[in-house]
Amino acid sequence: MSDEFFDRPAPSEDPAPPRPEQPPWAGPPSGTLPGVAPVELVLASNERAAVSIGRCSAYPTGFEVEVRVLVRGAEAQELDPSLNGVYRLPGGRTTFETMLRFGIEFSDGRKATNVGGRGPAGSGEPPNPVLWGMGGGGGGGRWRQDFWVWPLPPAGPVRFVCEWPAAGISMTRQSIDAQVLLDAAARARSVFPTEPASDDGCRWSSSGFTVVRADDPCE
Repeated sequence: MSDEFFDRPAPSEDPAPPRPEQPPWAGPPSGTLPGVAPVELVLASNERAAVSIGRCSAYPTGFEVEVRVLVRGAEAQELDPSLNGVYRLPGGRTTFETMLRFGIEFSDGRKATNVGGRGPAGSGEPPNPVLWGMGGGGGGGRWRQDFWVWPLPPAGPVRFVCEWPAAGISMTRQSIDAQVLLDAAARARSVFPTEPASDDGCRWSSSGFTVVRADDPCE
């Protein structure tokens, strides 16, 4: 009897298909190091919760923004600090009325929010700015969520907007000068100019649950 139980498969003669090029609105360009703008902007704060911007990492095509949320210990079981939109949680459901809403607005009036769906759909260029949820997670009253914003803003103020009725936070707007992001984007460096897109669409979370886009191949 042979010691080998599994037969080695014959090598495939067909080369692996090339990865499709990632459109600029889908995420940061591969092989590029960003310029970083330490924004450190408190959007809203009260005795129950606080929402702030930690940093922005800018690229020639857009920028990533880090949103941080703190919840008072006694409120941690009542408030859902996730910024991923409306979805089901163990033991309850986050709705538009109770969710932490976040968005951006450019000086020309264009805007994007986390309540408008799961992200850009289709293969054509979106007509409006994109706010795309990236990695994030947390627990114990402390949460972090990164967003990809496309495209870079025009000159003028960039407004960050939040509203969280469940935490008693009304509509709040704080702004920075777009030049801070444009200057950071100018400092970005393309390290691997020919690097193909490597994102397979999966997203992870360090929390006890994972949010998956409806069109995610990992679902």
